[in-house]
Amino acid sequence: MRRTLWLSMLALFGCSQSVQDYQAIQPQLRLSEFFVGSSEAFGVMHDWRGKQSLHFTAELCGQWQGEKGDLFEIFSFSDGRIDKRHWQLRQNEKGEISGTAEDVVGQATGQLAGNTLYWQYVLRIPQDGDFIDVTVKDWLYLVSPHQLINRSTLHKFGLTVGELTLAIRQLDKTADCAAFIRRYHQTERTVPLAPQG
Repeated sequence: MRRTLWLSMLALFGCSQSVQDYQAIQPQLRLSEFFVGSSEAFGVMHDWRGKQSLHFTAELCGQWQGEKGDLFEIFSFSDGRIDKRHWQLRQNEKGEISGTAEDVVGQATGQLAGNTLYWQYVLRIPQDGDFIDVTVKDWLYLVSPHQLINRSTLHKFGLTVGELTLAIRQLDKTADCAAFIRRYHQTERTVPLAPQG
C-alpha cells in the first residue's frame, strides 16, 4: 500500500515538464509566423484559490523584420479596465526567445521546441497606489497553424498567486499593423504603468 502511494506521489509531483519534451510535436511554433498580422484573444484569470477573478478579450497585431518583431496588444477586462502591452521580441535560429515590454522588469527569456514555447519574466503590476512584481511562467502551445493556447502561472515568494488561460486565433497574417499601432498609441490605460527602476 505504501509503495503504491509513493509511486502515485512521484507521478503527481516528481516529474516536471521540459520544453524539449515537445520537440517532435507538430505543427511547429515560430513566433514570426504566428504573431504576424492581426489576431484576437480571449481568456480567464484565476486567483490563488482557483476562483475566476476576471475574464478579458484582446486584439493583437504583430510585424517582423528578420529575427526582430513588434507585437502590440490591447486588452479589455470584464471589470471595465483597459490595458495594453508592446512586446519587442527577438527569435534566433536556435529557437531562443527574448523580449521586453513596458510593464516587464528586465528581459523575458524562453525557448521554442516543436509546437511549444516556454518563457519566463517578471511583470510589474500596479496595486492600490503601489505595485508588486510577480514572476510569470508562460507555456504557449500551437494547436493548429492559426490557433494557440497560452497557460500562465503567476508566482510571488515561490508561491502561485494566480493563473491565466488564454486562447489566441490568428485572423489575417497579411494585415498591415499601421492603423492598429496608431490606435494602440491613442488608447489610454485605465490604470497607469507602475514606475520602472
